[in-house]
Amino acid sequence: MDVMGDKATLLETGSFVQPADFSESTGDLSQPMDRDETGEAAEEARQRLAAQTGDVEAMSVLGALLLRRGDLDGAEPHLRAATAAGDRAAANNLGVLLHQRGYAEDAAGWWRIAAVAGSAAAAHALGRHHRERGDEPAAEYWLRQSAEQGHALGAYALADLLEHRADTGAEQWMRIAAERGHREAAYRLARALDRRLGPEGDVGDDHGAGAEAEQWYRQAAARGHRRAALHLGAILERRGALKEAGRWYLTSAKDGEARAACALGFLLRDAGDTESAAVWWLRAAQDGDGNAANALGALHAERGESQTAERWYRAAMDAGDDNGAYNLGLLCAEQGRTAQAEQWYRRAAYAGHREAANALAILLLQGGDTAGAEPWFSKAAEAGSVDAAFNLGILFAGRGEEAVALRWYERAAAAGHTEAALQVGIARLRDGDEAEAERHLRCAAGGGSAEAAYRLATVLDARRPPVPAHSLGEPVHTG
Repeated sequence: MDVMGDKATLLETGSFVQPADFSESTGDLSQPMDRDETGEAAEEARQRLAAQTGDVEAMSVLGALLLRRGDLDGAEPHLRAATAAGDRAAANNLGVLLHQRGYAEDAAGWWRIAAVAGSAAAAHALGRHHRERGDEPAAEYWLRQSAEQGHALGAYALADLLEHRADTGAEQWMRIAAERGHREAAYRLARALDRRLGPEGDVGDDHGAGAEAEQWYRQAAARGHRRAALHLGAILERRGALKEAGRWYLTSAKDGEARAACALGFLLRDAGDTESAAVWWLRAAQDGDGNAANALGALHAERGESQTAERWYRAAMDAGDDNGAYNLGLLCAEQGRTAQAEQWYRRAAYAGHREAANALAILLLQGGDTAGAEPWFSKAAEAGSVDAAFNLGILFAGRGEEAVALRWYERAAAAGHTEAALQVGIARLRDGDEAEAERHLRCAAGGGSAEAAYRLATVLDARRPPVPAHSLGEPVHTG
């Protein structure tokens, strides 16, 4: 790795320009700001006059202006002249220009000159150059040089390299880049913190990680990161801050994030605005969001528009959403198209859709294929389908295998299945375990089971002490 050499004596006068293909992967800091064309024209004229007098800084600045505009032919002579006079920003920018022309090795040579002279921007560009060529030690050296000088892009690129190697130092540099305003670093830091949390953002004991993740999502979203806005919206929705969640979903959706458009649709639907929900679902579905396509299908199915519903369910399936095939199965089953329903249920079930597996098993059972139904019930139940667990209980009870049936009923009851709780309560009554029977009957009665309520009342009545019988008007003696 060639990193040695005397430090070049270069000035730093002009502004630094980043390679165009580097800017996309490193965030938005290298993107030029919206320009006032009139003001820029005046600035260019002023710098040209100064450059003609031999002003090195003017040459460098003029070269940078032209380079940002894409005028490579115009920029090159000014940058070369400034570089020859010892301007390190010009050396960096000359490297950028050569890189854009396709002369990567020549570009790296100028970046090295500028980097050795202390240019953080050039060190970053040189580090990226080495990484693209698979020379990770050289890449790390130069990226670290850039990062340690406070360069946000250098810190981010170093963090990305270290994360790729599963190096524990990655988060430190990602945090430094985020603190320096790098929006992609802020987003990735938030994602890393999010992954430490439980499912659905459950913070558990790590409230700090949850709060910090939200903070970085906010920073990235405020800088225009659409996926950060999506995740921030999801956090706020889980918290119940629906208005603010909706605002971030809207921001993200307007920037082209299909998942945000879909989520916004569900918020609007839940608020009773189905028409607006459909608009956002349509937008998301047209961008390939399977969940939104399913939502549109369900909306049209509720309206009795079966053909349109089927079209959207197929679109969901084509987008890779297994719910599309399951919903097609439900639609066909409602229409009495049993063979087609089975076909779609099978497709979804083979893809791991547990409710499709349960529905397929029911369909087979209704057709008299008990042997074919059982493995699908089992697959669905093992995948977490509460209904399938209850159905297995019914299946085994029908065969007289009461012990096996009870195990499945208990599993379903533990997940809150009302009818399963009733069956467990009845079984415990039969076994004489009144305490367990009461507990399950209470659960079932609380879930709306009239039979459970009746049986529970019977159990409680049986515990009341008998009222002493005596004739009307006959004195009752105590003591």
